[in-house]
Amino acid sequence: MASAPSHHIIGLIPSRWGSSRFPGKPLHLIAGKPLVQHVWERISHCSRLDDIAIATDDQRIFDTAIAFGARAIMTSPDHPSGSDRLAEAVRSFPSATHVVNIQGDEPLIDPALIDNLADALVSDTALSMATVACPISQEEDLNNPNIVKVVLAGNGDALYFSRSVIPYARNPRLSPPLRHLGIYAYRRDFLENYVRWNPTPLEQTESLEQLRALENGARIRVILTDHVSVGVDTPEQAAQVEQILLNIH
Repeated sequence: MASAPSHHIIGLIPSRWGSSRFPGKPLHLIAGKPLVQHVWERISHCSRLDDIAIATDDQRIFDTAIAFGARAIMTSPDHPSGSDRLAEAVRSFPSATHVVNIQGDEPLIDPALIDNLADALVSDTALSMATVACPISQEEDLNNPNIVKVVLAGNGDALYFSRSVIPYARNPRLSPPLRHLGIYAYRRDFLENYVRWNPTPLEQTESLEQLRALENGARIRVILTDHVSVGVDTPEQAAQVEQILLNIH
């Protein structure tokens, strides 16, 4: 079942060739298929997305996506962020009201999680964005600046995101700290405004785009999950994911 008639929700998979650790990652073959194809096929099982497309700045990725049956959109190679690429790609969907940004390197993402994210956003018209977090279970992750932490208000909205440990545990923790997972859903009009705003002080300090939204007074709902899919950042992780996929099938 797709979204209600008053909503048109699109899923966009940004896909870039350039990667300092893994150039050409989107077309790396895993279990006989390009990585980006695995993501697209996984997201095709979502029930709340009305359209799905791959947004890329590379002709090779574009041609491959078309060949395996996906809709692909060419975007500028000069975008400073994934959000800017998303804002350009959404122009190809005039009727879209909401946009879900799906990471192109997570072939094991849970489609139900994407559906829950979309549901959370459309059910509250005052929300600008929605994203996902999960409990942190490994102590060493708390001090890892590459693992972004988030703290929530009582209503489930984000209070702050940080690369540092938050909250600081002066007293025993009453609940586990939360790890932010980089999946976002946006109201279309908010996304179009967001990319016009200048980078903000906290955003620049932490190098976290979502802080620009909070500094401008936007509400970000955070969906909690226990599902953490294995992403692909290196060839070694690609081999790990391949074994998981082969065992599934």
